[in-house]
Amino acid sequence: MTVEHFLTYLQHEKRYSSHTIQSYQTDLLQFTDFMQQTFELPLTEVKYVHIRNFIVALMEDEISENSVGRKLSALRSFYKYLLRENVLSSNPMALVKAPKVPKRLPVFVDEGKLDLLLDSEEFFDGSFPSLRDKTVIETLFGTGIRLAELLSLKETDINFYESTIRVMGKRSKERIVPIGKTLREQFRVYMELKTLQNFDNKTTMLFVTDKGAAAYPKLIYRTVQRYLTYVSTQDKKSPHVLRHSYATSLLNRGADLNAIKELLGHASLAATQVYTHNSVERLKTIYKQAHPKA
Repeated sequence: MTVEHFLTYLQHEKRYSSHTIQSYQTDLLQFTDFMQQTFELPLTEVKYVHIRNFIVALMEDEISENSVGRKLSALRSFYKYLLRENVLSSNPMALVKAPKVPKRLPVFVDEGKLDLLLDSEEFFDGSFPSLRDKTVIETLFGTGIRLAELLSLKETDINFYESTIRVMGKRSKERIVPIGKTLREQFRVYMELKTLQNFDNKTTMLFVTDKGAAAYPKLIYRTVQRYLTYVSTQDKKSPHVLRHSYATSLLNRGADLNAIKELLGHASLAATQVYTHNSVERLKTIYKQAHPKA
């Protein structure tokens, strides 16, 4: 039973995204190489002690706790699969614990700064690439969707009459996300200009490159980083920061946590509750600034 069989299982039965499968493949190949070079062991003969050695090696290489945890998650899924297929009778991951990850609050950009960016004519010149970039920022902040979800959007996923978009989330789970009037009109203007470009490349994808091909992750990352630099000095500037900004703005304005969970496409409420910490910190700041006894 090979890693390839496992990845095929994740793709066709678990319906994992291509990004997740790529990450699992990278982590499992790294683990395979380590076991072969250090112990000359196939993955089916690995024991708890060997995995502990792998963790120690990662920590010595100063790999972050988050990255180590992700690699162990891939191994945990892999060995659970081998048990399911009766390749193994015991799980070498059973006693393995991931290193404790320090709690970090989600990084977000203040909505006032984002409004300043999106309302200013200084940063967008009206060209097709500029209009696409603005629409990307508006979409990420206006819907809270993930990068992969943004890239999978088609023009037909936008319902102008209902003011909604259809989003294909993790594990091919579909959800409907409402959009505001500003974003709806932004889509309309962008799509009209996109049609006028007469691209040779015909794609059904909503977001495209300057030459009309389907947009790709690095293009969106560069776009977000470039424009957030104009209004934010924080180190982290990514599409996911705009997702955090969306959720934090909703919570600060009184949105129900369960509603935010549905809008974000979270599988459990625990993933959404992390945003409450940002709101508590904001309330503490307001209290310290405004209350005479603070």
